[in-house]
Amino acid sequence: MKIKEIWFDAEHIYGRDEEGHEYSQSLLWYPKLRTATDEERAAYTFGFDGIHWRGLDEDISFESFAYDDNEPTPLQRFFLTHKEINVAEFARSLGMNATLLRNYINGFKKPSAERESAILAHIHKLGKEMLAACF
Repeated sequence: MKIKEIWFDAEHIYGRDEEGHEYSQSLLWYPKLRTATDEERAAYTFGFDGIHWRGLDEDISFESFAYDDNEPTPLQRFFLTHKEINVAEFARSLGMNATLLRNYINGFKKPSAERESAILAHIHKLGKEMLAACF
């Protein structure tokens, strides 16, 4: 597949291939593009296997538009939108390996349903603790 046209909205990048099929990906996967201006987003080039934004030092492969996980899971969305959370310390407080948690967040590995549930439960526990500190 080769993307021939791209466009954006506030949350996604869209692409159309040479056969007219449309695809989308969450901009949470691409923080530089997410915060870029319209002018910065428009300054791209098509390469042999992807799209490159030289000014942003960002690349998106054509192949990635066809991935099944174009939208982050709730666990991934939480960490991708809350960069203030120290992943290593969060993992330590949960008793898990920080590299493994980063792999889950970045989509390199998928947690089991039980592991994902435990991580989300820990997020909820911390949220309740933070809320309690406000009163």
